[in-house]
Amino acid sequence: MVLPGHVLELLPSLLNGAFEKPLWAGFLEQFRIAMHADYTALTFRHSGKPLNEVVHLYSGTASPPLLSKLYHEHLYALDPLPYYELAEGRAYSLDELLSPGETLHDNYYENFLLPCGMRALQIMRVMEPGGVNAWLVVTRQGGDFDAENNALLTAIAPYLRSALRNFAALERERFNASVANDAISRLAFGWMSLGPSGEVLDTDAQGATLLAQSGILARDAAGRLTARPRELDREIIAAVQALSANPKSRPRAIILSRDPWLDMLLVPTHKCAISARPDPAVIAYVHGDNWSTANRCEQLAELFVLLPSEARLALALARGMSIAQAATELGLTIETTRNYSNKIYSKLGARGQPDLVRFVMRSVLAAA
Repeated sequence: MVLPGHVLELLPSLLNGAFEKPLWAGFLEQFRIAMHADYTALTFRHSGKPLNEVVHLYSGTASPPLLSKLYHEHLYALDPLPYYELAEGRAYSLDELLSPGETLHDNYYENFLLPCGMRALQIMRVMEPGGVNAWLVVTRQGGDFDAENNALLTAIAPYLRSALRNFAALERERFNASVANDAISRLAFGWMSLGPSGEVLDTDAQGATLLAQSGILARDAAGRLTARPRELDREIIAAVQALSANPKSRPRAIILSRDPWLDMLLVPTHKCAISARPDPAVIAYVHGDNWSTANRCEQLAELFVLLPSEARLALALARGMSIAQAATELGLTIETTRNYSNKIYSKLGARGQPDLVRFVMRSVLAAA
């Protein structure tokens, strides 16, 4: 199939428009010039949404601000154009959409379109499978659009439809990712991808923050992950090298700090990224607590109605300490620690330490 010259010229800007800011700015400007129009607009709306709930992009002379404001506040309800009834992929001219002599149509033309400089208008609708519609509109104050203009508008339809489908899929993934990232951020989890020698290849926002602000993890001048103290640094690098050498090894968990809490899970990976960066050998999942141990104990005491001493023990046990380790950490005898733990289990309804860990880690405190 041989494409018209104007369509070939427009395709790069149409395909790249989803990555521009503002969206499709280059395409709309090129299309306006190709159509000899004063104004070009691309409007997105999901089926069933009110006419004033749109993503509206344009090039050229905008509508007067007052008229635009009035349209979005109430004039949209009087808009007689049958947007959703337009045959998908077909170009329509204004004389096909408005009926002279009908009061509503005449009022809309005289009181909105003409003051906006839209004496002549062409519009085309396309839709992607998820239900998102897009309308490509061109207007001018001068003469009517001709058959050549109509042909160009129609010829661009399949490519606009593909661009819309990709954009809608990209927006859905962006939304899903933002929700997941927000949840992960609230749980204070981050990740770093590492090369076989511990070089940091990439991070998420939380991982980057931990590298910059934790005081424990950092990236040296060569880009390698480092840790303080030196014993911890050697343990991490040894684990990364071992996991890189044997990708079937089980993940390695390392406690980086107890107050504030910071731990790391090193996992070998076979994932490959389609990018210029080297493929990672290990993913480091890092979990840090933004709150001090004292604050966490206060929160636990409030949530589960614990005494301060019980809250301190509950936090220690939830962080994986044994009774003996917690007793040493808190300066208690083994017997006192066991007595406290029994009271904690009773108040939480836990049947043992695994239950306690689940109750604490699945409570709202995890997202505090």
